[in-house]
Amino acid sequence: MLTLVTLLLLTAAGLGGYIWNGLRPAETGEARQVAIERGMSPNRIADRLEQEGIIRDAFIFKYYLKFREQGGAFKAGTYELSPGMKHDAIIRKLNEGDTVKEETIRFTIPEGFTLLQIADKLAAEGFIDRTRFLALADEKRDWESEAVRAIPDDARLRHRLEGYLFPETYELKKGSTEEDILQRMLAETDRKLAELGELDETLAERGLTLHELMTVASLVEREVVVDQERAAVAGVIYNRIAKPMRLQIDATVQYLLDKPKERLFEKDLEVESPYNTYRSDGLPPGPISSPSLKSIEAALQPETNEFYYYVTKKDGSSEHLFAVTYEQHLKNIRESGKQ
Repeated sequence: MLTLVTLLLLTAAGLGGYIWNGLRPAETGEARQVAIERGMSPNRIADRLEQEGIIRDAFIFKYYLKFREQGGAFKAGTYELSPGMKHDAIIRKLNEGDTVKEETIRFTIPEGFTLLQIADKLAAEGFIDRTRFLALADEKRDWESEAVRAIPDDARLRHRLEGYLFPETYELKKGSTEEDILQRMLAETDRKLAELGELDETLAERGLTLHELMTVASLVEREVVVDQERAAVAGVIYNRIAKPMRLQIDATVQYLLDKPKERLFEKDLEVESPYNTYRSDGLPPGPISSPSLKSIEAALQPETNEFYYYVTKKDGSSEHLFAVTYEQHLKNIRESGKQ
């Protein structure tokens, strides 16, 4: 009997020692990053912590979690943990999602930038390989984007994703690839278009495709500086198309040049291209820049007017003089030259 009691006491003491040792913090050491993937169970997390040397015994830690009713609220992410941390400190960190902040890259795409300008800017900032970025942007592929599905299979398109990379300030994980960056910008376009409400119904009422809308918006973006005039210029564009008249928009010619000019000459207007609205009827094959939401809204809800012409004032205001007839337009040109 004494032997049995002694054996039980020794067993209990051994078990207690095992539990006591398992609950002790691990030997102190340098902090290390431990990744907790989404969907990992508390038991798998305990195993991971033991493998990384953060805790002494995963088996004991699992039961400690059950005793404390913890583990169900652990958040995924990468944590900086140190061998020697107490169990409660580890649990608190995992519950709070106190993860290591990932290094990020941050860049801004101005409104009205072309795809080439975007590529040049991102390459200059060291975020992309320009050649690969442009190749991906021109490649016909299935991007995760509703808007991209509106792009027609048209060989005349100069750049397939032109106009669909939303101008915005972006923050992405450091090391993001060209594909990651393009996908993020396309997703932002989808998000902004979703803010317009019943877009499909409005497009159907106006007899427009999304691609045509984005094209008109890009023309407005490149032609207008003063916000209050965006809807008016959109109205002029639609008026000319309906008449029909060629749009004769300088920005479409500038789009074809490697470097935009301060002033276009007659010979520039003769370039053979479906984008040259001085020589081609209707809209160009696609957008010529990345339009802002304000320009997209103007293209979707244009001002109802009778204007067919506009000319920029020379008074530094960047405003326009609008005209119904060509004679009025010529008068406005003369007036603008006096300012």
